[in-house]
Amino acid sequence: MKHLRQWLLATACAASLLAPAAPVLAQASDQFIAIPSYRVGPYGTNGQSYYGGYVDYLNYINIKEGGVNGVKLSWEECETEYNNAKGVECYERMKNKNQVTRGTAINPMATGISYALIDKTAEDKVPLVMIGYGRTDAVDGSVFPYAFPLVTTYQMQVSAIVKYLAGKNNGSLAGKKIVFLYHDSAYGKEPIVALQAESSIGKFKLVEIPVAHPGNEQGAQWLRIRQENPDYVIFWGWGVMNQTALKAAQKVGYPRDKIVGSWWAGSEEDTIPAGDAAKGYLSATWNVAGKDVPVIADIDKVVYGAGKGNMQDKNKLGSILYNRGVSAAIATVEAVRTAQDKYGKGKVMSGEQVRWGFENLNITDARLKALGATGLLPEIKTSCDNHEGSGKVRIQQWDGSKWVLVSDWIEGNKNLIHPLFKASAAKYAKEKGITPACMK
Repeated sequence: MKHLRQWLLATACAASLLAPAAPVLAQASDQFIAIPSYRVGPYGTNGQSYYGGYVDYLNYINIKEGGVNGVKLSWEECETEYNNAKGVECYERMKNKNQVTRGTAINPMATGISYALIDKTAEDKVPLVMIGYGRTDAVDGSVFPYAFPLVTTYQMQVSAIVKYLAGKNNGSLAGKKIVFLYHDSAYGKEPIVALQAESSIGKFKLVEIPVAHPGNEQGAQWLRIRQENPDYVIFWGWGVMNQTALKAAQKVGYPRDKIVGSWWAGSEEDTIPAGDAAKGYLSATWNVAGKDVPVIADIDKVVYGAGKGNMQDKNKLGSILYNRGVSAAIATVEAVRTAQDKYGKGKVMSGEQVRWGFENLNITDARLKALGATGLLPEIKTSCDNHEGSGKVRIQQWDGSKWVLVSDWIEGNKNLIHPLFKASAAKYAKEKGITPACMK
């Protein structure tokens, strides 16, 4: 009998070694953050830098401060490949990793995925954070209480770009022709309504030209642009589409300093591979590049000094997308901190409580300076009526080796744009049977 017991024990141990390991759930004492990311595929290079910065800042808060008022941050990534269906799968898989926080916030960095999740996250009471992307009408918190298109929406961004171009022409684009070259997806289509409205009041001709995913075939589009001979091209690209466009513009002889891209078409990943074809190209941005930003330098020292950095290529620290990932993490952590100020410092916050934090953000210039993050974000002040919180961009230009800011903060035309998204939100509320109301 003794030998039988020993044999059974040994067999059980061997079986346990062969069985697949159970997933490790986040500790109940942690503030868990689910990260549906993408680091492979046609947009993977961009995602590597962005999510590298995002994760590095979360790690930085844990190492430097011991978490948010002592509450450690934990997280898990799930690869979406920028695919809507996979994004939803990742969300469903991760949302219950921690029964208390249910994800704290979801930041898929993909407009299509955010569209697919906007109803689910509201039902599950998980904040959907769309920092610089997503549905513009989600600015209306009375209809979209759990959705936060923070910093600046696509419609306000394109309005600011139009204002910048008008400023180059004595304040008017009347009689000019502008091509809108865009990624044929929810991301690319989102600013069209605003651009059409700008065209109507600004009396310039708008030509819309879509580019199919992933955007590495643009020969026909640029031949048409050469035929149209527009005064400017406003460019809404992403991933491989961006360097392809710059090379194609050079090939047909279109000046790159007449092209203004969105902030997702304005990173080193877009310009360096394009070589000389990128010189002079302009794009919008909300964050600066460089490692001289105090918090970026401190992440290098604290996180990478401890051998815990997320980036395989450390040379990307300080790049536009890396710094933007840090900016997104800052907004998330500040929402948790704001929630704790109301519901209890040193406590794990629920999804409902973090939602309140996002809706009551007040990130001032003084706070940014205290965080060492001046230049990574504009001031952000949110409310139920305004889940965007800013609406400002800056314009930068590629000088052949680095991005150089060529404008101060520019705010889009609120009087034009806000009624557009208010009408869209009202239509959505009617379709879904939602009675608009601000949560407390």
